[in-house]
Amino acid sequence: MKLKLLFIFLFSISIAFAQKREVKAADKNYDQFAYIDAIKVYENIAGKGYKSTDLFQKLGNAYYFNGELAKAEKWYTALFDLKETVPTEYYYRYAQSLKAIGDYKKADAILDQFSLKSGQDSRAQLYNKQKDYLEVIKKNSGRYIVENAGINSEYSDYGTSFLGNQLVFTSARDTMGFVKRRDKWTNQSFTNLYAAIIDDNGHLSTPKRFSEVITTHVNESTPVFTKDGKTMYFTRNNFLDGKNQKSKEKMILLKIYRAVLKDNKWTNVVELPFNSNEYSVAHPALSPDEKTFYFVSNMPETKGDSDIFKVSINADGSFGTPENLGDKINTEGKETFPFISEANELYFASNGHPGLGGLDIFVSPLEKNNTYQRVFNIGAPVNSNNDDFAFWINSQSKHGFFSTNREGTLGYDDIFKLKEKLPLTYNCDQELVGIITDDVAGMPLANVQVQLFDSKFNLLKEVYSNDNGAYTHEVVCEENYYVRVLQKDYETKEVNVTTSQIKGKTQQDFALSKKVKTITTGDDLAKVFGISNIHFELNKSNINPIAEHDLAKIIAVMNEYPTMKVDIRSHTDSRASIAYNQKLSEKRAQATMKYLIKKGIDKSRLTAKGYGESQLINSCNDGVSCTEEQHLANRRSEFIINMGK
Repeated sequence: MKLKLLFIFLFSISIAFAQKREVKAADKNYDQFAYIDAIKVYENIAGKGYKSTDLFQKLGNAYYFNGELAKAEKWYTALFDLKETVPTEYYYRYAQSLKAIGDYKKADAILDQFSLKSGQDSRAQLYNKQKDYLEVIKKNSGRYIVENAGINSEYSDYGTSFLGNQLVFTSARDTMGFVKRRDKWTNQSFTNLYAAIIDDNGHLSTPKRFSEVITTHVNESTPVFTKDGKTMYFTRNNFLDGKNQKSKEKMILLKIYRAVLKDNKWTNVVELPFNSNEYSVAHPALSPDEKTFYFVSNMPETKGDSDIFKVSINADGSFGTPENLGDKINTEGKETFPFISEANELYFASNGHPGLGGLDIFVSPLEKNNTYQRVFNIGAPVNSNNDDFAFWINSQSKHGFFSTNREGTLGYDDIFKLKEKLPLTYNCDQELVGIITDDVAGMPLANVQVQLFDSKFNLLKEVYSNDNGAYTHEVVCEENYYVRVLQKDYETKEVNVTTSQIKGKTQQDFALSKKVKTITTGDDLAKVFGISNIHFELNKSNINPIAEHDLAKIIAVMNEYPTMKVDIRSHTDSRASIAYNQKLSEKRAQATMKYLIKKGIDKSRLTAKGYGESQLINSCNDGVSCTEEQHLANRRSEFIINMGK
């Protein structure tokens, strides 16, 4: 029996060591971004009952970063079921994976937790701002007819561009020789460029290799061509003149290259000057006038996993300095695959803006100030709960293409055709309106300057209030503004306003305080300085920090007017008994007086009395149902002035 137990013990140890060796081997594959190889080992280990935070994180990530979000969901669920602390980013990945299986209710619950843990993250802010994102997407949906393009293989096909009557795209289909080289990240062949002829009826011919000159033993993808067809830009792994270039971390990253057409052959392949061995640059796009070049990168100053940048193309063909498109477009997530339509609309894919799951396609129209400020999800059926990206459309014919890995595709990624039936309505106009009044007299104030600023405090415009104190600013929907009001006799006031998501009006009133306040015997200093109540903790009468801040105003005025006397009056609401409220108000009135004396106000200048619930200013008496706001109005402090001699 002892020998049998010893055998079982040793066998268990051998299994544990074997598992550790397997984990170590899988970790090596994972760290080298060989996610497919890592998955096999990790799942084998998990299938034997091995559980750990690290294991489930890596399994989830291995599928997540390969765009297989439904499979990632299984392992992220296992991760969260462990009830252990995980990095905040995993809440976002888990939510995206839940969307991929259609569980939007749970996804939103996880996003709520993500927002609490990462409130400054722009993805959290966008989600909090657009919690009705599914309804918004629904309104934008149904505008396209989509169908499989019919040129897809059982491998990955994506990223379309046009050169004359040729559709040029990226594919992992392997048509080269007997030696099949594989990309460890995807376990597919390295991608090359293919082309299909498109006829007058929109039918595509059998794809053929685009250019043997461009083709190498590494990945080529996502080309874009100038209108004259003589220059192309494309993405490739960091490989030129027969040599791979690696980063300090021994990674072969992505770069954008330029080639020119000479004697019907693509030649003179050179890398662009803003490439680097230390970060990736990919997915080129051109503005309609071909003066601005767009691309994707994780270069320094990138906000998220990848951002969209632009750079000017000078008359001599040189480039300016790359510029990040900013936080209206880029998030802490992934923004990628830009395309600029002839109408100067920026289409791009993102998993950071609120979407249906994975990468969704968004559009942002070029604004009058030559920037992209508003972002719209283009809706289903182009977008799905998986990755949808690489959008392209002809602005005249309304025909186009996009790429997706949705359920039912032939391969890993497929190219789909699209036809736009209805345009997206961008012009959601708003009016920011309000009334400006004197905060004491309540009278409207005319000729008050009302300045409007954008979210970065750039002055947009200014207007003046009319004789009725009213003002109006023309603004756009779902935008963040700052409004500042100025009048020489009043204190300047500024507020942050976010306009509504639908066409209409957003109301923002202002009650201004005079810079010089007229006070006389019988006035209430609490009303003069907007002190509604001296705050005490529940059932207590000691002065807290909030109350100290308000009482500092009373002290400053009494120091300025040494003959002023003040009668301190404390009131409660009607809840609790009459005796209890009377006693509590007395304690609070006396505590307030003692505090003022402690701060240097002579006792002879002060009186204090508690009135309990005897002087209610509304009908909220015992037995009357009132709101909390109505009860709050009765819980007030008064500082009645006697100017004395």
